[in-house]
Amino acid sequence: MKIIIIGGGISGCTAYLQFRKHLPGQHDITIYEAYDTHINTINEDRHGETHSSTLVVGGGLGLFPNGLNVLKRLDEDILRDIVRGGYSIAHQDLRSKKGTLLMRLDSTADPEEDGKRMHLLGTSRHSLWRNLRLRIPDADILTKRISKVIANSDGRNLVYFTDDSPPVEADLVIGADGVKGITKKAIFPDREDLYTPEYQGLVGVGGFISSEEVRDLVDDGSMNLVFGGNGFFGYFFSTSAASALNRDSVYHINKPGESLAWWSTYAVDKCPDPRTLNMKEIANQLRERHENWSSPVIQRILASLEVKNMYPTWTSPQLPTWERDGIVLVGDAAHALPSTSGQGSSQALEDVEAFSMLLSHALQGMSQGSSPDFKSYKAAITTAARQYMEIRRPRVQSILENAQRMQNSKRGMSVIAEYVMYCAMWIAGCFPGKISQPLKRVINYNIADVVKDYIEQQTE
Repeated sequence: MKIIIIGGGISGCTAYLQFRKHLPGQHDITIYEAYDTHINTINEDRHGETHSSTLVVGGGLGLFPNGLNVLKRLDEDILRDIVRGGYSIAHQDLRSKKGTLLMRLDSTADPEEDGKRMHLLGTSRHSLWRNLRLRIPDADILTKRISKVIANSDGRNLVYFTDDSPPVEADLVIGADGVKGITKKAIFPDREDLYTPEYQGLVGVGGFISSEEVRDLVDDGSMNLVFGGNGFFGYFFSTSAASALNRDSVYHINKPGESLAWWSTYAVDKCPDPRTLNMKEIANQLRERHENWSSPVIQRILASLEVKNMYPTWTSPQLPTWERDGIVLVGDAAHALPSTSGQGSSQALEDVEAFSMLLSHALQGMSQGSSPDFKSYKAAITTAARQYMEIRRPRVQSILENAQRMQNSKRGMSVIAEYVMYCAMWIAGCFPGKISQPLKRVINYNIADVVKDYIEQQTE
């Protein structure tokens, strides 16, 4: 089977590795990415950036246990290397702009059979992506920009390039090219209104500073989420100390390393163009925005920060389908989640594991004895894709709705509304077990078990 993956970011690289792990037989798998991702040419700075919309690697992110377990099942060596480049977090602390603790959320999974509990991992997006990319042969990821994808119900699908080189055929095309990617146009060729990204009226800026600036003010094993009337600010240690004995383990809280990740989210009515912004001016505006926030951590971060990127918050409308004739969307291409969900990368990881397992099952069910043709492959892909949507769409939609409610706390509000928010958080924090239940349901989720149960039910 010929498989093309469009987009060489976290979703695309994970899809490649999951297919290699799960699909029976030998298959031709190629990733097409618009920007050069070869390890000897990319910026090797741990917090460096590339240019692709699918490779925004300059910021920090959190991977919850549901996403980390996808990586563990994929390859424990990959998980180990990713954990080594990050920092385990046991709890999320919600604070006021003065730094007062309002609520503490337990961000660890329920105990496993050996009694260990997996923590949330804070890391840089670059570290996560790089450890996936390192496992892919350079020959299998080509630097070419896609101009269009054509779904073909009567044959193989076609992928065209902007350099006018000949198109290539594929039985399966995976759209892992993000919220603004072009693959979804092949699914809705005549309905652009169905897939046009929607700006959410929020932008984020972020980066990293030396942890020495704030080490005495930030608790080990914490992610801090700070709310105010004119925006939001977050920070967490993003690396473990090189000398930490358990720096490879996501089950232990270690002494923090040299880096602290920070980000700020606030409302901007008109979507800015990050390419035309003066980043020094943005940094000065950020300092003005938070100058009355008396949190000592935030003030120290502001004193030494350097802004390199701005990220407008985009989401996609609820798409009526994620597949058509052997073209399947995963990650942000299918369902862009706002940063407030904390689940963007984890849901992309769940997507590709679920689809690869379902496709493997569908391929194993094909008739034996003759070489499969494109019709047999297309039937198997269509079956797996529809099962994938049936499993994934309700979960993603629930996470999206919760995240959209949380987004409102990052917009501007009156002083009265701000302190009502603080009171509500403080009261909720008095019942930690109850308030943590929705988060626990998300992070204890095991997509592999869900898929296995689904397949068993279908075969009974």
